[in-house]
Amino acid sequence: MFKVICAAALALAAAPAAFAQDATGTWLRDTGASRVRIAPCGEALCGTLVWLKDADGPAKVGQRIFYDMKPSGAGAWAGKAFNPEDGKTYSGKMTLSGSTLTTAGCALGGLVCRSVTWKRVN
Repeated sequence: MFKVICAAALALAAAPAAFAQDATGTWLRDTGASRVRIAPCGEALCGTLVWLKDADGPAKVGQRIFYDMKPSGAGAWAGKAFNPEDGKTYSGKMTLSGSTLTTAGCALGGLVCRSVTWKRVN
């Protein structure tokens, strides 16, 4: 019985941590210029643009900008990031801290990275 109670207590203690590590949902870019929806795609996470402040720019609603994001640590994922401004795909990283998601596209083997901060909107 003691083992059952301990297992249940551990499961309950781990539940908030697992929820805190959930990057799925809709995120607003720190500049307010776009929203991206992070959702499962296969065994990874992908991010698709769902709203743009300026629809006349190179980015388009429905465009996938993060893909193949697989867990790479606590609150971290690694995969690919597409930059609509230059049309190139880079190695990508995502890190989650509370209601803030930081994404980065990296070149030169990760030596040069450009990051963006997003706030959860749902």
